[in-house]
Order: sequence, then structure tokens, then C-alpha cells
Amino acid sequence: MTAKIIAVANQKGGTGKTTLAMTLSGTLGRRGHRVLVVDADPQGSATRWAASAPDSTPFPAAVSGLSAAGAKVHREVKKYVEDYDFIVIDCPPAADSPVPMSALMIADLALVPVIPSPPDLWAAVGIRQVIANVRESINENLDARLVANMCQTNTEVAREALEVMQDFGIPVAQTKLHHRTAYRQAAAFGGTVHALGSKAAGAIVEIDEFTDEVLALIATSRVTAVATTILTEETNHGPTVDA
Repeated sequence: MTAKIIAVANQKGGTGKTTLAMTLSGTLGRRGHRVLVVDADPQGSATRWAASAPDSTPFPAAVSGLSAAGAKVHREVKKYVEDYDFIVIDCPPAADSPVPMSALMIADLALVPVIPSPPDLWAAVGIRQVIANVRESINENLDARLVANMCQTNTEVAREALEVMQDFGIPVAQTKLHHRTAYRQAAAFGGTVHALGSKAAGAIVEIDEFTDEVLALIATSRVTAVATTILTEETNHGPTVDA
């Protein structure tokens, strides 16, 4: 089966992009899927995360550093699509980087992590436009979700920002990911929050729910893509009639 490609992108740094990419990838890997994380960020945070794992319990997804591919990252990723079920691309947080555009050209789903605050929403306008441009000109089946990340819902600012996100122009994922030390601990030992057991119960529940939501979105996008292909073929060549 050809891999489904998920691009995790935001042109602002500090939104938890790598944490989202690695926790999602690791959770998919733990469920038995073949997963590749493409570390397209020159900072190499995803690569360091996986390298922190002990040899006895490696990170449950493969990680490949492709930041040097730049605007050709889509071409390099295509080489792996027959070898994995999912490919998750961790894009760099740079407005002038060609990587997000390249990744979105081949992505089935774009995840945009945003901290619920006015400055972070303002900063996400750029990636919203990039997604719109790619969808209009190159990849019409690209789906996208804003992901409320590092939430602190006990503050008035966060609650107001969560409301504003609903009108941002990109649908908001139902699952919110909260500001938890468990995610930083998982990065330190090169694993996922699941290995932390009961002390990471909240993080485990929400990342499992988020993974379920992503899988449902991917399944929907696959059906939509097939339907679009059939409709296009019928429009160009007329409906197929059995002899």
C-alpha cells in the first residue's frame, strides 16, 4: 500500500511541531504501522529525539534526515512511499524555507500546531496561505487541520483564542493537546508518552484520541481522492460501461 503522507508545518517556531510529529509517529508505530519520520528541519530535533532511545527499545518509527533536500524534499520522500504505511514530515519553522511548500505538494494531510494565543494565530496566517496556494494549484486533495497544542485552557486568553481558531479558515482538530511535562520526558528518553505509564495518563489518552482522529481523516481523504479520480476519468472519457 502506498504511504499516506502527513506534513506537520508552521512557519513559527516553538509551537511543538516536532513533539506533535514524533508523538503521532511513535503512536502509529506502536500500533503496528510502518512509519517513517522525515526530519526536514535543519535543527534535527526529530533525529535527536529518536537517537536518545536506548538500543534495547528503539523509537517505534524510522527517522530519516532530509533537510538538505530543500525544495526537492517531495522528490526524495516519493522514494519511500512503497516501503511505509505512513510518512510524517517535520517541516522547518522558517517563513523563507521552500520545504513546507515542497512537503505539501505530496501530502494527504497537513497538521498545523498552534498555541492558543493571538500572536501564534497571527503567525499562522502565512502557512494558511501556503496551504491554500498548494491546494488551488497543485494538490487539490490536500486536507488540513489546525491543532490546538500546548493548551492551557484554564486561562482566559487561551479560551478566547480557541474560539477565534474556529474562524481561522482551516478546520480545527477536535482533540486538543495540553501543555504537559510528559511530552518533554518522552523526548528525553527517545520514546513516546506510553512508556511513562500511569504518570502520563492524561497525555496518553489525548495522543491516542488524536491518533484516532488522524486515522479517520486519512481514511476520509483516501475515499475523497478515489472519488475525485473516478469523476475526472468519467468527465474526460465518459463513464465506463461493461461489455
